[in-house]
Amino acid sequence: MTSKAPNTLSMQQKDLLLDATNTIAPHWPLDKLIAVNPLWSLVHKPFDDISDELSALAGIKTHLPIKSYRAWYDEGRISQDCLVKAAHHYDLKVAPESLLEHLSQASAAQTPWRNIADLADQQRSAHKMSWHDEITHQVSQFCAAHYQQQSPTLRQHNIDSELDLYSHWLEVTNEDKGLSIIMAESKLTDFFHHLPNDKDALFALVIDELALDDKALLFYAQALLLDINGWSSYLAYLNWSKGDNNENLAKENHVESLLAIKVAWELVIWRYLKHTSIALHAAIETKWSAQKNAIPQLIEAHQDALLAPKVWALALEYSEQKNLHKTLVAKQPAPTLSTRPELQAIFCIDVRSEVFRRALEKQSDTIQTLGFAGFFGLPIEYKAKDSQYARPQLPGLLQAAITVTECTSSKNHVHHQQKEARWHRWGHAAPASFSMVESMGWWYAFKMFKQTLFSMRQEHPANRLAPNTSWQLTQHGFALTDQDKANLAKGILDTLKLTTYAPIVMLVGHGSHTSNNLHAAGLECGACGGQSGEVNVRVLASLLNDDKVRALLNNMDAAIPSDTQFVPALHNTTTDQLTCFDQIEGLKDTDSKMANWLKETGWFEKAQYLAQQERATKLDTSLLEVPDKQRSKAFTRRANDWSQVNPEWGLANNHSFIIAPRQLTRHLDLQGRSFLHDYDQHHDPDFSILERILTAPMLVTHWINMQYNLSVTDNFKFGCGNKVLHNAVGGNIGVFEGNGGDLRIGLSMQSLSDGEKWMHTPVRLAVYIAAPKAEIEKIAAKHDIVRQLIDNGWLYLFQWEGDKVQRFFQQRWQAPE
Repeated sequence: MTSKAPNTLSMQQKDLLLDATNTIAPHWPLDKLIAVNPLWSLVHKPFDDISDELSALAGIKTHLPIKSYRAWYDEGRISQDCLVKAAHHYDLKVAPESLLEHLSQASAAQTPWRNIADLADQQRSAHKMSWHDEITHQVSQFCAAHYQQQSPTLRQHNIDSELDLYSHWLEVTNEDKGLSIIMAESKLTDFFHHLPNDKDALFALVIDELALDDKALLFYAQALLLDINGWSSYLAYLNWSKGDNNENLAKENHVESLLAIKVAWELVIWRYLKHTSIALHAAIETKWSAQKNAIPQLIEAHQDALLAPKVWALALEYSEQKNLHKTLVAKQPAPTLSTRPELQAIFCIDVRSEVFRRALEKQSDTIQTLGFAGFFGLPIEYKAKDSQYARPQLPGLLQAAITVTECTSSKNHVHHQQKEARWHRWGHAAPASFSMVESMGWWYAFKMFKQTLFSMRQEHPANRLAPNTSWQLTQHGFALTDQDKANLAKGILDTLKLTTYAPIVMLVGHGSHTSNNLHAAGLECGACGGQSGEVNVRVLASLLNDDKVRALLNNMDAAIPSDTQFVPALHNTTTDQLTCFDQIEGLKDTDSKMANWLKETGWFEKAQYLAQQERATKLDTSLLEVPDKQRSKAFTRRANDWSQVNPEWGLANNHSFIIAPRQLTRHLDLQGRSFLHDYDQHHDPDFSILERILTAPMLVTHWINMQYNLSVTDNFKFGCGNKVLHNAVGGNIGVFEGNGGDLRIGLSMQSLSDGEKWMHTPVRLAVYIAAPKAEIEKIAAKHDIVRQLIDNGWLYLFQWEGDKVQRFFQQRWQAPE
């Protein structure tokens, strides 16, 4: 039998390498930061199986240590009956009276897969630089230089120029004489000269020399990418942002190029040790061969070791769900809102809105609040007037179809924006704290001192929208007609399904308010491109207040009462202040009267004080007993404080998504842990609205939930460590913790812990739907991604009807466990 030429990849091997690159989920850059499930590309497999495989591949943790769960058990957060049910789910045959003791015993730590560099490090002198550490540092620093847009290194003029990542790395590395010195390995750099320029040829060489069969090849490639997961995730975003068309992907698969670099290092170490130390190489080769042949046994060993943490984690989820079920099915008071409301306020489904909505509703029975996706159904990107700057204003899963631009903007406003943008860009560079002080001398030091004593709000200049403006909407370069605008508005109103309109309908977007925070975009809308909802609500209000659009809507069976006015507003989630944008060109003369009336009622101020008091229990308990105005000023000071590492807790401790009419939850205190999307099955005869909710907002809430969960369980791989040590990479690419190591993704420890306890409880999202079972089944069967999330245990899905809650799992309905 003739063997394949050693430097030729088979189609099967090519596909396996591509499969490995596709296991990495994208991570968005700082200026477009959104929450992402870092395991999104793996949801076609059961969550438990992925936990076992990732633990075996890279020592990744998807559960907390047993001692954390045991502490929650002792506090009463995990009940004994839920622990027994969880053990039964995993078929753990231990008597209930012995179960607690059995599960409290720590399992022996299992060693994960070792790459060639790791095996070499086991025999390496402690006085020499670790192979693994140097590879991570060199590759990470090179990626930062290659992809930065301000001043790419060497001949890399921009990220689309002729040299791909691997070719560029090989060229630079071949010119680097310092690697041999750093590693204290004479002539190490000579071995890079023998690497092929072609990635496929390189992969073929490695497969041949390391004797990789197909199973080992896929496992090994995944392990190499997870070893530098931060950069793998950012490069997966670059692949994603190019779209799925074959022409773009043929240009360069960035993740594949990174894999080639990691493979090249492995081959160099393998060859170098074979040349310089036959005995050491033989020892590594023996371990390598044994490891390749024992992949199934390795996964099984990790599966056995993870059994106890899995039982504890499931018991915690059962306990949380049990408490929420009791809350949801409790007897409801009779509805109080029987007439036309005085005010309707439509908020984002964000968990932070639940606290403010509850506080606002307490002000009057004539107030109705609703929950709707935070981008308000507008498929838009915002382009600043007289500028090339553009940003998405919709969930990362979607592509913008319409561009919105301010119609009027004074030259002074544009000039000020551009000047501030340049300053902002410089001030957020990695060495900014040093270079700006050195360059500006005492003047900048004075500015920092002033900011310490007299804190003022700092915001990105692009967020300073031109005042008193109307909006231009274009698609493919052409302005939308009045009919186009009416069609857009009709689609949004059809999803909102308002059966009655109040005289004032507030469209409430949300944004955050922090200073000196590289991850500020992550505290804006958790889905909408890392932006606040201000543009969306202002654009939508201008559409719905437009007389021409309204006239057309009247002819489309979407009549809006003539006395109804749409008022755009923004909820500041850091301070719980609500700002109305009522001075907009084109609105009726009654606007100012409405604004005055809203101010006179005091509803928003009272709601703000109530919400701030509730949040003070988690942010700063010393503010609980102070007067309302004093507490409010303290919240603003926290937001302006450039040294504040805990400006707000964001979406921490989220655990559920409720798709139901607000009247079913209005009387409930959901503790700011639930995403709330209004939905009334009686106004959705074909259940198309429910289908849109389950295929868009539900995916977004799942992403947010899993980002928080995994940032807690494994902050090293899926979180970004200590934010005090962060430095920006390439302006907006991401952050280093310190000045090196892998690119850090996910959430910082300061967003998850107060230093003593976790502020987020890692439990998988529980989704509750007030809709018929048959319709839920149909939607799950129609959409693979929805079915996979449900059946593979990435989230829980429940039908909620009256005093009954039933779980839908693997095409069957069952009572909740």
